[in-house]
Amino acid sequence: MGMPEFRPAGDHPVLGPVDGLYVEGTLVTVMTRIDWQRPTRIPAIERPGAIPGGLGTVILNDLATRARAAGIPALRYAGPYPTAALYQSLLRSFRTTCTEDEFTRDVLDRALRGATDELPFDFVPAPHTRISHERGHVELRDGLERAVIDGVPYTREGMARLVVGGDDAHIRGVDDGVHAEVWIADRPYARVATFARDGALRQGPREVPACPSDVVGKEFPYALRAAIGELVVESVAPPLATRAREVLATATVTWADLGARAARRVDGGFEVHAALWDRLSPLGLGRVALALAEALAPLVAQAAVTDVAVIAAPWN
Repeated sequence: MGMPEFRPAGDHPVLGPVDGLYVEGTLVTVMTRIDWQRPTRIPAIERPGAIPGGLGTVILNDLATRARAAGIPALRYAGPYPTAALYQSLLRSFRTTCTEDEFTRDVLDRALRGATDELPFDFVPAPHTRISHERGHVELRDGLERAVIDGVPYTREGMARLVVGGDDAHIRGVDDGVHAEVWIADRPYARVATFARDGALRQGPREVPACPSDVVGKEFPYALRAAIGELVVESVAPPLATRAREVLATATVTWADLGARAARRVDGGFEVHAALWDRLSPLGLGRVALALAEALAPLVAQAAVTDVAVIAAPWN
């Protein structure tokens, strides 16, 4: 899928002058109008979740490329939706000294009042190079920074991660590949693909082996839900804490075989990878609770603000 087309779309009641974002001739959302030849601001998009998967960050990367070519030293965001999802996507094409907490601090208030004043955070253009492969793509900047396989992002940390070289590469120096692997409890669980340093796909992608855990399909007992509840609430933005607590109080949480994903939202609640229980339960409930809180926190934060739909929308 190529770049979308932008056409003037009048004035928006919150965003002001906007352009329509058209994908293959269909209007999917609107965004604040900018000069694409010399962009000086990061546009606010009314419904980022309506943009087809992966295209949102393609747009941001094109923005960074054009700004750098025009000699623009930094851009700022001036919109109602400074979400964690937007911040993480911006990091793939810009550099900044502001933290996610700083960027998202007033997200709920800004969304509810339709704020369009400029946030005081500079984002310096630093676009990546995108290379497609048969089941996704990779992004190159300071080396291979991200790989997407079957919709799952692999980065340099987390459960789906990129590992440079093999376990003994530091001794023998023979493995110069970048491996997309699934790690659970800080140990390898499956190797999905191997890339060259220039992004070329060498091996895979392979399917993640099925999880044979006995807990697949079982709901979390109350004691485990209670143990992770406050940990999750502590890790979300303070304005969302009360709503996050309400979400967890009513949600069903179930163990599942999720392949390369640690957790996902489903109707009525959440699912969590059962391999977390198999590997961490011998270490005690506290260790399990910490891992579950890390996996669930971003999903709970999204669910906590579903009444402000744009905040919960993903950037792909």
